[in-house]
Amino acid sequence: MRHHFVRLGGSVAAAAFCMSAYAATGVVASIAVDKQSLGPGEDLNVKVTLTNTSSAPQRLLKWHTPFGAIEEALFDVSRDGVPVAYEGRHVKRPAPTAADYFVLQPGKSYSATVELSALYDVTMSGDYAIRFRTHAPDVLDSKIRAAGKQAPSPDDDLLQSDITKVWIEGTNAQRAVAVPTGEAGLTYSQCSASQQTSIASAMTAAKTMANGATAYLNAGTAGTRYTKWFGSYNATRYTTVKSHFTAIKDALDNKPVVVDCSCKESYYAYVYPTQPYKIYVCNAFWSAPTSGTDSKGGTLVHETSHFNAVAATDDWAYGQSAAASLATSNVTRAIDNADSHEYFGENTPALQ
Repeated sequence: MRHHFVRLGGSVAAAAFCMSAYAATGVVASIAVDKQSLGPGEDLNVKVTLTNTSSAPQRLLKWHTPFGAIEEALFDVSRDGVPVAYEGRHVKRPAPTAADYFVLQPGKSYSATVELSALYDVTMSGDYAIRFRTHAPDVLDSKIRAAGKQAPSPDDDLLQSDITKVWIEGTNAQRAVAVPTGEAGLTYSQCSASQQTSIASAMTAAKTMANGATAYLNAGTAGTRYTKWFGSYNATRYTTVKSHFTAIKDALDNKPVVVDCSCKESYYAYVYPTQPYKIYVCNAFWSAPTSGTDSKGGTLVHETSHFNAVAATDDWAYGQSAAASLATSNVTRAIDNADSHEYFGENTPALQ
């Protein structure tokens, strides 16, 4: 996968160019493709540019920008009007620190070229529509909270480009969806004996969390444990969360889960959403407690929820504080947020 980073003083010229601004911050997102038609096997590369048109510096979480490895679904891609699934990593990270933010200076533009064909299946012929979308600078969330307002729609605080289109003559050999093989249960890849012991304990904890969460939801309870992480009660949203945990419990109890220990990155873990049920655990996983907040067991719940075959959750907020705020500011995202599911399952501190 290739990512090219360029600092620019002005706009970007390209064959197709679309942009959109979030007025509250003055940050503009634009997207461009070099060619408006691609032949079989050609890479789909898009250039994303973020421009600060305001007079003040704006902070963007690096994870929500194209300025580095793409490890979240930062693009909406569709083919002939049908959404194309994201196939890249979903990563569980600790709550962000100051070092995790990118500062966009006034009047400056920054660009990156991303190879989308490594992240989305574009092997089928058709008209593709592409949009870059990410969180707006975090000043926006603080303005919403300061005003005591709830975001009126799921897209209200998104920074997103307009849609650009490209015709792709594909190979029409659609990528095979990973189909798990083997019997239900836990297996390991590239894990030492001690790591396997630790993971087995984590899996036991994860199953306990999933069982407890499912029992709570099956009973129809909507106390502070539910509202803390998923917001005000609504029958439709409640049913969605219930279905998520039913699927998480089923995956942990009845599917062939593989835990891979080869990752040496600083985060907790990651998965590819179209490759159930393989979970890659990373450095932060090993120092986490077996159960409790941001635990090994909770990490397995978090990652399992990401699989499209389970709950297809996203990463809208990291850490307990941000997840709790999300339940207040945007309940639609809260019920789609993997950390919210983890914290509901961990239930630390215990809520009723």
